[in-house]
Amino acid sequence: MSDDQTRVQEFFTARAADWDSRFPDDGPAYAAAVAELGLRAGDRVLDAGCGTGRALPPLRAAVGPSGVVLGADLTPAMLREAVRAGRDRDGALLLTDVAALPLRSQSLDAVFGAGLISHLSSPAENLRELARVVCPGGVLALFHPIGRAALAARHGRPLTPDDLRAEPNLRPLLAGSGWRMTSYVDEDSRFLALAVRED
Repeated sequence: MSDDQTRVQEFFTARAADWDSRFPDDGPAYAAAVAELGLRAGDRVLDAGCGTGRALPPLRAAVGPSGVVLGADLTPAMLREAVRAGRDRDGALLLTDVAALPLRSQSLDAVFGAGLISHLSSPAENLRELARVVCPGGVLALFHPIGRAALAARHGRPLTPDDLRAEPNLRPLLAGSGWRMTSYVDEDSRFLALAVRED
């Protein structure tokens, strides 16, 4: 395992047990972001870096019983919390790195990534891997339940221009990774960037 993977696992393992209780009011924001994916019954969707699986119930509701919902995470402790919360009933959980997904190319219709991009070891390469598993025309949602400025304030650090989620940085990063950004919202109450998989 790489140093980056180990660092991510250590960060989330230490926080897994009380993750949901620390952010108990995020459910509606997750549901609203999932709704913007425009999923249909029968679609196949991945929650990349699913953590405790908070997006899995709204993803399952969106694709219905005929759809496929997968949750992938690198940290066993987070997946254990997802099971403890019963969210494994809404999607199949995979212990894997989003940098090397055990999925066929073009096997999905959409990817949802909450808080994902700041934890990617090689953002361009990792976003290309997400593009690999999504059909042309499929959708990527990069989401956080609070915006960039609010998140920086929560962590007691300044908002810097090199933040990958800043639109001038994110748009070309996505474009170079097989995605075309279609919308971008960065408000105190949420961050949501949507992109379409290019042909």
